[in-house]
Amino acid sequence: MTSQFLGVATDDNFEGEVLKSDKPVLIDFWAPWCGPCKAIGPIVEKLAEQLKNSVKIMKLNVDENQKTAINYGVRSIPTLILFKDGKVLDTLIGLATKERLESFVKKSL
Repeated sequence: MTSQFLGVATDDNFEGEVLKSDKPVLIDFWAPWCGPCKAIGPIVEKLAEQLKNSVKIMKLNVDENQKTAINYGVRSIPTLILFKDGKVLDTLIGLATKERLESFVKKSL
């Protein structure tokens, strides 16, 4: 479920990869058993390729990285959180269309 344009965020690398990033970062909080997460996966991958020069897009498996998910109040998945300059810019919960996701991410540019 990952492509060469998608990074993988973890509890261990979250601060360095996300909070200290010089680019905006979109984190897709997901789990392998989640149907809507699987449905949005290809949209996120396509967006990662499309915006690779301006936004870092990463996936975070909530089952393996519960600390970060809890820290950001993730209660349902998929949840997408947009970070800029180390702070949460916006949150999108649930399945979204490609157009909705593009418009969500472009807020950070």
